[in-house]
Amino acid sequence: MHDVVIVGAGPVGLFLACELGLAGCSVLVLEREPEPRSPWRSFPLGMRGLSGGSAEAFYRRGMLPPLLAASGVAERPVTDEPAPPQSVGHFAGTPLDPADVDLARLPYRLPSPALDGIMTSLEAVETVLAERAGKLGVEIRRGVAVTAITQDDSAAVARAGEQEYPARWLVGCDGGRSTVRRLAGFDFDGTEPQLTGYLALVTLADPGLLAPGFTVTPQGMYLTMSEPGHLGVLDFDGGAYDRSRPPTREHLQSVLRRVSGTDVTLGELHLASTFTDRAKQATTYRRGRILLAGDAAHIHSPLGGQGLNLGIGDAMNLGWKLAATVAECAPSGLLDTYTAERHPIGARVLDWSRAQVAAMRPDRHSRAARSVLHDVLSTRDGTTYVFERTSGTSLHYDLGEQGLVGHNAPDFALENGTRVGDLLHDGRGVALDFTENGQLQEVTRRYGDRIRYEAGPAKNDLGFGAVLIRPDGIVAWAGERVPDRGSFERAVRRWF
Repeated sequence: MHDVVIVGAGPVGLFLACELGLAGCSVLVLEREPEPRSPWRSFPLGMRGLSGGSAEAFYRRGMLPPLLAASGVAERPVTDEPAPPQSVGHFAGTPLDPADVDLARLPYRLPSPALDGIMTSLEAVETVLAERAGKLGVEIRRGVAVTAITQDDSAAVARAGEQEYPARWLVGCDGGRSTVRRLAGFDFDGTEPQLTGYLALVTLADPGLLAPGFTVTPQGMYLTMSEPGHLGVLDFDGGAYDRSRPPTREHLQSVLRRVSGTDVTLGELHLASTFTDRAKQATTYRRGRILLAGDAAHIHSPLGGQGLNLGIGDAMNLGWKLAATVAECAPSGLLDTYTAERHPIGARVLDWSRAQVAAMRPDRHSRAARSVLHDVLSTRDGTTYVFERTSGTSLHYDLGEQGLVGHNAPDFALENGTRVGDLLHDGRGVALDFTENGQLQEVTRRYGDRIRYEAGPAKNDLGFGAVLIRPDGIVAWAGERVPDRGSFERAVRRWF
């Protein structure tokens, strides 16, 4: 029997498998598709944007260099001061200027090898994660479609045909139409769609008729991307067409002409799929010994590119907690903090998606709201707000403390050249003691190899004397210039 069976070998399932394998768990990943590669996962149709927060997750596990190489992105040298972001993206089709981001509004931002964002592909992400998972002893079985799930107080069992796969824990990372979620009886609540979206690779007979980038029209929105013939279209039909039948060249041309207000002609349709803005979320991410992560736990429109990043955040949060539970060294209630911390983050992303759809609806009320939003987002405050929401910069869990606690740890750099990201490579917690207070080291010794103690002055300590960082990179405790041993020890007991 494995410690954990993960259903789904997409980016979320593979990232979670790496986290568990890093902690020494025995992990089996079951994937329905027989082959890992497809045109929908490679460039251009599989193109995805990783936020700064997701790039940081790869950096903290030593996987950033291979990911950059697989994505064809050059490493950016670390500067002495935080650099402006290279991109902010858009909101409801309104592009935003990265030069308008106010870095002074980001008090805990320090220079880091992790970029503010990476343009990559699903294939590149999955290739890097699958290779890492293999090195950590994770077994991946492809062409296995789960058809039944059972659980009791000691185990969960996934069944595929006549074959059973028992484990102490089972995690569904099998996408928006999750079989695990349905079979395990999770409630899935939210809002129904207002649109059908189309993603296609076509040959355009007259590409000059379409404007570049995002174009919001009185009938919807279309997007022409840098790769010729790579199109996106939003048609506000209440989601009626999505997956009702395969989109034909004639149908897509008709929709594109109506939405764009042009007589554009599609010469050939190479690949096409549909999606909607249906936004739903599991009411809890755990039922007994079965958990959900990624799109299995929450679905929404791809506007803003938040889905992949939200799922990686789920895996980073869940991995160390589930591993500690498997090892029977987790503090009471640790695994329950997964839903408590990630569910509100998912709800915010769903509302972010709904707000963009509401602003793009082809009616007079939405056009008026979009006009006001355009003016607000053109300001420095507006652009900074969007950057905080979409980059991972504003990620914060309510851990009952103020200030830095609950935030993503800044990439503190010690005078000896060691960085926080380097210290987190092995998936342990980190106690950073800038004052070299031996009392804190005495506390961490009691926890064996679960916490790494590192002492020494930092190039910029942001005014703190010591910081306790969870394995997922979240600050669990922050001490002043003279750290308080008592409060530090209480934080260690709470999380380790």
